[in-house]
Amino acid sequence: MYKKDEPFWRTKSLSEMTRTEWESLCDGCGRCCLVKLEDEDTDEVSYTNVACRLLDEHTCQCSDYVNRTACVPDCLALTSDKLSTINWLPPTCAYRLVDEGRDLFWWHPLVSGDLQSVHAAGISVRGRTVSENQVSQDDIADLIVPWPLYEYRVLDDDEPD
Repeated sequence: MYKKDEPFWRTKSLSEMTRTEWESLCDGCGRCCLVKLEDEDTDEVSYTNVACRLLDEHTCQCSDYVNRTACVPDCLALTSDKLSTINWLPPTCAYRLVDEGRDLFWWHPLVSGDLQSVHAAGISVRGRTVSENQVSQDDIADLIVPWPLYEYRVLDDDEPD
């Protein structure tokens, strides 16, 4: 049982969160903004290092968040109702973690108190992507990478050195 002063992500379900709480769960890693390929036969999802054209590759934030779904037809506005039907959220995604009853990682800005910790921990896509504006559709399959599916290396007590 949690104490009354526990953080909201430990005491509320995703559907109980306020809009502000929901939005604050995003750690700003940018992994969900990578182009993903799905095998039609196996439903297996592969990540590429190709970033959505709206992703600011330095901040790892959407450059037009409010209008993103209108600008990018494949962009999905994540909701608690849709979460169970999505098979491509990265294993570090706070929405996925909370939905699975797991806690946030030490580098999550809600835990660390530092918006840069996701970058310092090497979790974000900063410095690892190319914009989809610079890649031919024919070449995207050649840019499949494994790292978006990795969690960080677990250290003693889940804390950084």
